[in-house]
Amino acid sequence: MYEYFQGKLVEKTPTHCVVDCNGVAFHLNISLSTSAKLGISKECKLYAYLAVREDAHVLYGFFDTGERDMFRMLISVSGVGAATARMILSSLSPEEIAGGIAAGNVSLFKSVKGIGEKSAQRIIVDLKNKVGKTGAPVNFLTAHNKTREEALSALTALGFTRAAGEKALEKVIKSDPSDRPAEQLIKEALKFL
Repeated sequence: MYEYFQGKLVEKTPTHCVVDCNGVAFHLNISLSTSAKLGISKECKLYAYLAVREDAHVLYGFFDTGERDMFRMLISVSGVGAATARMILSSLSPEEIAGGIAAGNVSLFKSVKGIGEKSAQRIIVDLKNKVGKTGAPVNFLTAHNKTREEALSALTALGFTRAAGEKALEKVIKSDPSDRPAEQLIKEALKFL
């Protein structure tokens, strides 16, 4: 729903910040690494993710799209919520996370507060196919991100769950990684749903 917030950095703590966008202030939860990258800047641009829960709508801000993509991958794992994903991103960089998943490094994830043996194993098993052997995200998470997100939004608007839409789009893009418009991706993904 929100792509990014760009404006004046009004308040910043290690866990959240407030960005004034032309008179409208947004409270965004951030990771420690995003907080460190923001430094003492007056102006900022944070990529956003809106988590909708039964009791609240919570905004998360990320310094770059790579961190946001990793956040989205982490919350797709059963049992890993937004707060846990933010804790992981506060402890490890997206590159370290991807490398840990590719290498099957359970102890790396267990070193994060709140992550036990089973959760660490689940993260590795569920995300193993979403990062390459080198630890870099697979094409569908980087090169086709904007088009993929458009297609995913359309599929969820059609009534499919986000997880089912992601799986269908992953199959479509893995079968043919060439650039296509969102409409084409949607048509091809519907064959898998």
